[in-house]
Amino acid sequence: MNVTITRVFPFLLIVLGVFLWIGYSITELTGGGQKTSAAVDISPEGGESIYWGKGRCFTCHSVGGQGSAVRGPNHGQFGDKFPLPMGARAAVRASERAEKLGSEFTAVDYVVESLANPGAYVVQGYKNEMAVVYAPPISLSLKEIKAVVAYMMSLGGDLDMAAIDTAPSEVTAAFYAKISAAAAAGGGDPENGAVVFEDNCSECHTLNGEGGEIGPSLTGISAKGLKHISESILQPAKALAKGFETYVLVDNDGRQTVGLKTRDEAGEVDITKANGDVVTVAKADIKSIKIDDTKSVMPDDLSEALTVKDYQDILSFLMLQKPKAEQ
Repeated sequence: MNVTITRVFPFLLIVLGVFLWIGYSITELTGGGQKTSAAVDISPEGGESIYWGKGRCFTCHSVGGQGSAVRGPNHGQFGDKFPLPMGARAAVRASERAEKLGSEFTAVDYVVESLANPGAYVVQGYKNEMAVVYAPPISLSLKEIKAVVAYMMSLGGDLDMAAIDTAPSEVTAAFYAKISAAAAAGGGDPENGAVVFEDNCSECHTLNGEGGEIGPSLTGISAKGLKHISESILQPAKALAKGFETYVLVDNDGRQTVGLKTRDEAGEVDITKANGDVVTVAKADIKSIKIDDTKSVMPDDLSEALTVKDYQDILSFLMLQKPKAEQ
């Protein structure tokens, strides 16, 4: 018995060693395995750590001869297809975009756009399938994304840390705002959120001068914060805007009308219902009219109608609705 164990144990150690070696080799080939520290600096070094670690960029991309992933473009200098590394390549493509757009578009703008809106420019021969890196499961923070941008620009480009971090262009600043809003909303997509808003909210709410007036205007709504916006969707009766209280009117025949009191003149009252219909009742025919703090004209089941993704997307869209600066 002891002889058998003595013979088998070394064999098991050898097999375990082989498996560990294979796993290590595969990790090295794909460029993975680097650990990401809890606090990442906005620097090329911090971005490199994210690229080969938490960001999982190495699962689709390689950098020159480092890594073996080919699902996405190589970010280094690699053969005839990629004669320029990413930083220098971004400058060329940004120049082309600027000429096409007729406005300034920098190399940093291009790299930031590739992370904030990867479908805007898809390299020929590749699919538009890049993950949204600021959404789950990757969930990079804005600081981590800036670090990755710094790493990309350090690959043969003109590294301007101010343009990346403290003094971004208007284009880059707009992308950063999108990322921040999306991240705050759990990784929502503001562009799809605009579609969700149009389909579910625009009939009752005004946004930047367009839409209905049954509910309060949502222009500049981000100033009220994510919690307020979230509660207004999930529990609309909890935070009713002044002037948009829900009235319950009962006439002398016992008929009940629920909605906003949109007109109150000498002899009549108008109640606008959730569907937009206006009911006019003579004051002489009103048995009772009072505010119901437990009800909202906004549908209580809206959150049930929205998918989790729709909910996150519309939150991120509304968080982008900044108040206009005073003139």
